[in-house]
Amino acid sequence: PVALWLKGLGMDDSQVAKTIVKFPQLMGSCSLEGNLKPKVRWLRELGMDGSQVAKTIMKFPQLMGASSNKNLKPKVRWLKELGMDDSQVAKTI
Repeated sequence: PVALWLKGLGMDDSQVAKTIVKFPQLMGSCSLEGNLKPKVRWLRELGMDGSQVAKTIMKFPQLMGASSNKNLKPKVRWLKELGMDDSQVAKTI
């Protein structure tokens, strides 16, 4: 299911394979419904479009395993406190 879902984000077979090799936990410890989909929804709320989300996951698949509440959201809050808007934060991620 995860590989098909990644393809649905716009990745081809080769990109899916490379992403999984970089972060094999995508296939095991990362829940599609409880982790991956909510994280993609959050990235889109920051202003990323589908291709940006796919590129981000391909480049940094470990992002999908990071805790949103303990890791990602505090960092985004900090960047916003520095004066960045959502589009700047999305580019930074």
